Amino acid sequence: MSYFLLRQVTSGLLAFGTLGSVLLADVIVPAPARLGTRGVAQAQDIEEVNVRVYRQASPAVVSIQTQTGTGSGSIISPDGLILTNAHVVSNARQVRVILADGRRLDGEVIAFAEGGLDLAAVRVRAQNLPTVPLATPGSVEVGQRAFAIGTPFGQFQGTFTTGIVSRLDTNRGLIQTDAAINPGNSGGPLLNSQGQMIGVNSAIFSPRGTSGNTGIGFAISMDRVQPFLVAVREGRAPRTAQQAPQLGGGPTARRITLNGAPVQGVLSSSSGVLSSDSSFFNAYTFQGQAGQEVTIEMTSREVNPYLILLRPDGSDLAQDNDSGGDRNARLTAVLPETGLYTILANTFEAGETGRYRLSAITSAGSGTATTPPSPNTRVLLRVEGSLGPNSLVWAEDNSLYQEYALDGQAGQTVTITMESIEFDTYLILLDANGRVVGQNDDESPSSTNSRLTVTLPRTGTYRIIANAYDRNGQGRYVLTVR
Repeated sequence: MSYFLLRQVTSGLLAFGTLGSVLLADVIVPAPARLGTRGVAQAQDIEEVNVRVYRQASPAVVSIQTQTGTGSGSIISPDGLILTNAHVVSNARQVRVILADGRRLDGEVIAFAEGGLDLAAVRVRAQNLPTVPLATPGSVEVGQRAFAIGTPFGQFQGTFTTGIVSRLDTNRGLIQTDAAINPGNSGGPLLNSQGQMIGVNSAIFSPRGTSGNTGIGFAISMDRVQPFLVAVREGRAPRTAQQAPQLGGGPTARRITLNGAPVQGVLSSSSGVLSSDSSFFNAYTFQGQAGQEVTIEMTSREVNPYLILLRPDGSDLAQDNDSGGDRNARLTAVLPETGLYTILANTFEAGETGRYRLSAITSAGSGTATTPPSPNTRVLLRVEGSLGPNSLVWAEDNSLYQEYALDGQAGQTVTITMESIEFDTYLILLDANGRVVGQNDDESPSSTNSRLTVTLPRTGTYRIIANAYDRNGQGRYVLTVR
């Protein structure tokens, strides 16, 4: 039997070995690091600032819950005016607001910023509420300390993180910071050392296919926030979102016509910036009719095209990456309603710039649908999506999901498939009242893909939940509705 010995010798030698043979090794034992008086004082100052900022601001930071997700917000007036992101509340009129002291209040979404700027205002009926003071526009400098408070992942209300201002994008009114910002922090405040709001946390840089905080977060600066608040107080701000929220706002969308001449476009630093991953985009709108089938194609030799089609209310209808072949994007969708649709000509990776060609066509004779499509014969929706840091969180098991709307008719049979080689998929179909119409985990014992075929019980809008089987599931997937 061998006995291992370990002892520290006063000479600075460490002896270790077995009985019968002892090995000696010279070990340099460094003296304990000492902080000088100035270093100790600086460390204490940093700690005191952290504590002071949190104590001052956190009572006025709230969690905002909607039917589809959770975000954050800041109380900016004692009578219950709350500032948040438009993408947190864009599909809601009423929300639940949870105060820092645990009180739960009903909130009304009362205003949205114009031009796609990702800001909105919520009102709760209360008095004498704590508030977050607002910093003077233009007072932020690169290198100054920055603090974020919010509800990351919809679970950890009042989470406090620290960092610095890493960069200022004055053209778009954005503050870049390395303070940790995660999904659920959206709408919460970015603060200075005086506990004043210098920006509204809105997005993180997260290239498609990656997950986790990257140390690059973005907040909308007070230069953009203040004019919006003035419009809210004067009653001039729209009560509904005018277009899909974009990081720092976006360029004016160009109107195009279905079956018109293809568009020759260029993505550059002057294009819009998508809030989900900071990639560039150009926006186009077209008038569509309910039941009309449209095919949109984006080709390029200079960028990796990515297409996003938005409904008239700004919510996602379809997305595509490589269905056009050779990295080109192509999607086909049946329009669920009559209205003005938006196409985002986008790229797969952030920072890609270059020329592209965009076309949008509708097949001859398509128009208002008079009969439901036959099952499994026509693609109603095809989406290449991903589950990751920017996804919604399913409250029951904290798994990630994305949601899509399906307008169906009573008696219509639809087949929904969700395929992924990166995680175990799970499909749920809900009716307009949130009741489960059908759900599926694995289409067969040998597959982790999901397939669901149902006959719709009534005419209306259904919700497709593209979900992961467990909380660790994330990655790319393809969702198809026939």
